[in-house]
Amino acid sequence: MNNHLLFDFNVDKAAKTVYITREFNAGLDLVWDAFTQADLLDQWGAPAPMQAKTKYMDFKVGGRRFYAMISPDGQERWAVQEFTSITPKTNFKMYNAFSDEHENRELPGSEWDYNFSEENGRTTVNIIIFNESFERLERLLEGFKIGFTMTLANLENLLSTLSEKQ
Repeated sequence: MNNHLLFDFNVDKAAKTVYITREFNAGLDLVWDAFTQADLLDQWGAPAPMQAKTKYMDFKVGGRRFYAMISPDGQERWAVQEFTSITPKTNFKMYNAFSDEHENRELPGSEWDYNFSEENGRTTVNIIIFNESFERLERLLEGFKIGFTMTLANLENLLSTLSEKQ
């Protein structure tokens, strides 16, 4: 693990927005694939010991990913992600909401804006998360920061393994 990679996690409560910047020691193509392909997302997209499992994913504007984070005792926490904008290899946006196992959304959700850039073989991902509800942001924030930090560490390990295979 390279400890010199950039990682910032900032919250603007007044704007109901979370700003995350994370640098990866991998090329843009590989990082983009890790964020946009279900088989790769399932390998890093949940904090251990939970596992991510995508039921289906259609990565296109208007398409969806329906997935669960599954605990070791089999508890499932479902979410729906609807892709609202895609500019290949540089940006995509989605609306994210928790749901039940039948895709019935628990509102309010959040809007996610991902931006990707590469310099000298390192890829930086800037993520802006706008929450419709301040109360939702407050309720989820502490656990979200811990869990998301763990999932990004999973991603760094996966990217290292995949980079060695190329």
